[in-house]
Amino acid sequence: MRRRDVLAGLGSVGVVAGAGAVAVYGLPSTGNLEGGGDDGGDSDGDGEADRIDPAEIETVDAPGSEAGEILVPASDDDRPTFIDFFGTWCPPCIDQMPALAAAHDRVGDEVLFISITSESVGEDGMLTEAELVDWWDEHDGSWTLGLDPSADLSYLATGYPTAMAIDADGYLRWSETGTKTADELVAGIEHALEVEDGNDGAD
Repeated sequence: MRRRDVLAGLGSVGVVAGAGAVAVYGLPSTGNLEGGGDDGGDSDGDGEADRIDPAEIETVDAPGSEAGEILVPASDDDRPTFIDFFGTWCPPCIDQMPALAAAHDRVGDEVLFISITSESVGEDGMLTEAELVDWWDEHDGSWTLGLDPSADLSYLATGYPTAMAIDADGYLRWSETGTKTADELVAGIEHALEVEDGNDGAD
């Protein structure tokens, strides 16, 4: 009986540890999650790309970012959208920041480039806006910073960080979870930039 209890206890520890790893790093993948990984493509494997409905995201007054609201994915121009879903509590998200900065320097003028956190920000939140801005500045963020506490878009993230590239028509073209190099991020963004003639798998 005691042996059974010990084994059950060990199993419970393994489940909890595994769930924690999934929360931070996401589910394991073979190079793609939503948009076909290194080869682009669709999320369902059926030749159809998923369309992402725009959500109104509050933006923060921070380096490279202005306070206001913005529709994500971009819907008021012909630019694709790149989203980095992150959390200030997430060590891999900190590790991701230099590659994001390098990718932004390379293709930031060609896309709506935004990092979004679903953390509750404010006096009664997980952190204050000043603390978020300090974190952003400390890690050299210099592009649009958005808040999504109701997870209107953040539900798409399967782990942290998650990167997504969405074409100008709102179709998801690439998505991966985990820390990426600048080259990997730019290659993912290029899947959305390359979709200019027709929908390429869209409805």
